[in-house]
Amino acid sequence: MKLSLKWLKSYINKDIPVKEFCHGMTMSGSKAEGYETEGSELSGIVTGKVTAIERHPDSDHMFVCTVDAGQDTPLQIVTAAQNVSKDDYVPVALHGSAVAGGKKIKKTRFRGVESNGMLCSLAELGLTLNDFPYASEEGIFILQEESKHRADCCEDKFEIGQDIRPAIGLDGVCVEFEITSNRPDCMSVLGLAREASAAFDCDFTVTQPEPKCTADGDINELLKVTVKNTELCKRYCAGTVKNIKIEPSPKWLRERLRTSGIRPINNIVDITNYVMLEYGQPMHAFDLNTVGGGEIIIRNADIGEKITTLDGTERELTPEMLVIADTEKPMAVAGVMGGHNSGIFESTQTAVFESAYFAPVSVRKTSKALGMRTDASSRFEKGLDPAIALTALKRALELVEMLGAGDVIPGIIDKDYHNHENKTVAFDCEWINAFLGTDIPRKEMEYALAKLGFEVSGGNVRIPSFRADIEGKADISEEIARIYGYDKIPSILPSGTEAAILTDRQKAVRKLKQTLTAAGCTEIMTFSFVSPKVFAKTRLPETQCVTIRNPLGEDTSVMRTNLIPSMLETLARNYNSRNEEVCLFEIGKEY
Repeated sequence: MKLSLKWLKSYINKDIPVKEFCHGMTMSGSKAEGYETEGSELSGIVTGKVTAIERHPDSDHMFVCTVDAGQDTPLQIVTAAQNVSKDDYVPVALHGSAVAGGKKIKKTRFRGVESNGMLCSLAELGLTLNDFPYASEEGIFILQEESKHRADCCEDKFEIGQDIRPAIGLDGVCVEFEITSNRPDCMSVLGLAREASAAFDCDFTVTQPEPKCTADGDINELLKVTVKNTELCKRYCAGTVKNIKIEPSPKWLRERLRTSGIRPINNIVDITNYVMLEYGQPMHAFDLNTVGGGEIIIRNADIGEKITTLDGTERELTPEMLVIADTEKPMAVAGVMGGHNSGIFESTQTAVFESAYFAPVSVRKTSKALGMRTDASSRFEKGLDPAIALTALKRALELVEMLGAGDVIPGIIDKDYHNHENKTVAFDCEWINAFLGTDIPRKEMEYALAKLGFEVSGGNVRIPSFRADIEGKADISEEIARIYGYDKIPSILPSGTEAAILTDRQKAVRKLKQTLTAAGCTEIMTFSFVSPKVFAKTRLPETQCVTIRNPLGEDTSVMRTNLIPSMLETLARNYNSRNEEVCLFEIGKEY
C-alpha cells in the first residue's frame, strides 16, 4: 500500500518528518518498507517566463527564446518546439541541471547560436498527459491555470525562478507499507491515518460523506437489484448519476492518485480509484444503458457461460464463480474485474456506481482459477468490512457532485445481509498486564484502544467492524502493547522450574568444536544437497543417494552421503582465491 503524506495530512493534524513517520509506524505495527519523493531525480529545473522569441537565423524550424528564469540576467535558449509563445510560463532546465532519466543539461550551441539551458516537455519531467491533460504531448510543457487556456493568467500562481517540483505539485512523498493479510483495513488512506493518529497521539478527523442528490427522479424507477447468493454477496449498494460529464479530474485529485501509484484517466474512473484508495473499498461504475432489463442480478455463473473482461480477454466461467449480471448476460466477475462493455463511455448519459462485499474465499478462488489478480481482488480476498460499502458509495456520489461530473439521482439501493452486531471481548487489565509483563494503568489502555476505534464499556471491549482479526484477550493485549510501545516493555528471561541440561552428545560436540577452534580451525557449514558427480571427482566409492524430487539444479540434485566432497570443494575454492593456508572443520549430517 502506497500512502501519500500530503493526502494523510487531510486526516491528521500533525507534521511528521518522513523518517520519523516511517520509524514510528513500523514500531507501532505498520511496517514501512521505504519512501520515495516525486521528482527526486530532477534538479536545477525552475519556472521561467518567455519574454521574447524570434526565429533562428540559420534554421527554419528552431526558435531563439529569451527567458527570465530568476537569474541575474535573462537566458538565451534555443528550442525546436512549435508551441512556445511570448509570455508563456515554462519549465527551464538550467546549465548543470538533470531531467528525468538522469540526463544532464549543459550549455551548447545550435547552428552557431548559444543555448544556455533547455525548455522542458512533460516527458523530460517524467510526466504524461494523464498528469496534465491540457499540455502538449509533443511540445514544451506550458504552465497554465487549470481552468484557463492561456499562460498570461499565471503571474500570481507561478513564481519565476521557483523550483519546478513544488510549482506543479511534483514534490509529493509516498511511503510504501507492507500490509499483512489480517489487516485489510490498512489497505486504505483512512486506515493508515487511524494508525498514525494512535502511533503519534494526534487527532484523527474524518467526516461522513452525505451527497445532496439534487437531481429529479428516483433510483428505483431506473434500476432493480437482486442478490441470489446472499452467502457470497452479503451487501450490494448502488447509486445512479445522470447528465454525466466525462472530463479530466482536478489537479489535486490527479496528484493524489499519481503519488499513490495510480494513473489518472478521467473524472468518473478517477473517483472510483480515489474511493478505493481512501476507504479501501473497490468500486465500479458502468453505463446504465448496458444493463439489460434495467436489473442487476448477483448470481453464480451458469455452466459454460463466458465473459469478455475489461482487458479484452474472453474467459470461461464455472458455477462456483460469482458474477454480476443483468437479465441477459454477465457484466462482471464479482470482486475481480468488470466486463468489456460494463465501463463508462463518451456517450454515457446515466451511470451506475456500485459498492459491495464479496466473500473473500470466493474471490480468491475465482481470481486464481481465471489467472487474474487485480487491485480489487487483492482487497476483497483479504476480507473487507461490509459496513464500509455504503459509506464508500456515498463518498463516490459526493465526489461526483464536488467535481461537477453529473447529477446524483435521489435514493440508494442497499441490499444488506450481513450481521451488524459487533463482537465483544472481555477487558481485564490485570490479565493484560500479567500477559505483557507490564504495569500499564487502565486509563492508558482505554485511551490507546479508543485511538484505534475500539470502545471500552465496563468489563468489555467492543470491536469495530473493520477489525475482523480481533478474537480474544491476547489480541487486545497486542493492540495495547504496540501503541504503548514495545521498546517500553521490560525484557525478562522466561521463568522455568528446571535448569536446562545438555545431553552427552551435545557436550561432546561442544567440546570438539572448542578444541578444534582453539587449534586454529574454522567451522564451516555446507549444503546437504550435492551433485552426483562428486564421487568421480573425489574417487570415493559410489553409493546409493537419496534423490531430490524437485532439485534447484543438477549440482544440488542428491543428498550427500559423505562430508568429504563438500570439504574438498571449499578447500579448492579457497586455494583458487589465493588462500593457500586454511584449516577447516565441519560437523554435519550424512544421508
